[in-house]
Amino acid sequence: MNPEGLALLLPPTTLAALAASWLREDCPHLNYTALVTGAAPSQAALWAKSPGVLAGRPFFDAIFAQVNCQVSWFLPEGSKLVPVAKVAEVRGPAHCLLLGERVALNTLARCSGIASSAAAAVAAARGTGWTGHVAGTRKTTPGFRLVEKYGLLVGGAAPHRYDLGGLVMVKDNHVVAAGGVKKAVRGAKQAANFALKVEVECSSLQEALEAAEEGADLILLDNFRPEELHPTADVLKARFPSVEVEASGGITLGNLPQFCGPHIDVISLGMLTQAAPALDFSLKLFAEGTTPVPHARRS
Repeated sequence: MNPEGLALLLPPTTLAALAASWLREDCPHLNYTALVTGAAPSQAALWAKSPGVLAGRPFFDAIFAQVNCQVSWFLPEGSKLVPVAKVAEVRGPAHCLLLGERVALNTLARCSGIASSAAAAVAAARGTGWTGHVAGTRKTTPGFRLVEKYGLLVGGAAPHRYDLGGLVMVKDNHVVAAGGVKKAVRGAKQAANFALKVEVECSSLQEALEAAEEGADLILLDNFRPEELHPTADVLKARFPSVEVEASGGITLGNLPQFCGPHIDVISLGMLTQAAPALDFSLKLFAEGTTPVPHARRS
């Protein structure tokens, strides 16, 4: 999917509400430095100072819209950033521009970092010839999930289920609470009706076969070593060809290629959202005719 079109997925009212809540968190009462800067018309350049994938433009725009500033972009969503790159300019009253600065930079840096990690994971998987789905997980930052799931999409990864209502996912604790895999799947199938798929986390081939026999649509083989994963998936697919297999647990950018195989449909990585380093951006005010260029981060 073209990253530039992904902004259409984000409801404007949701963007506005998120931006307002983030700004309110940062400045719930008095903005003392507004008396320092004043309200004169000002402009600032947005610079990318580390390499990666640009992601989060809609959130950046929404934040500055809340403070009556306008953003002009020079690079499209999903662009590969080569520092130092001038990404955008922001114009508005000085005190408003600086009120939105840190919130907007934090959001853009985090979203771009996730997109960059997702793009690296997809590239590593495609390098093996594997054509399945690289996906994130529900291991996201509370209150920031929409940004992080959107970052996955810009990076070319699947976001996985957005929330508990997107998929009936039976985890190990659900199995224990239900009294076994078969009982857990039966309960899940009753709740799922025709609109939702059922996925079951399994720790052995026996559990996987039981779940598939009861009608699970997807089997999550969790924390399997590659040498265990592929034979298990092979046996499972031989008996239940329509069941999709997801591999997860202990997967990193370094070992991802080892989990790619002909019987694996999805590989999910929690680290795409939990451990992605933020990209480095800065927003620098400048007088007309002069534009300071920040130094790139040293490696």
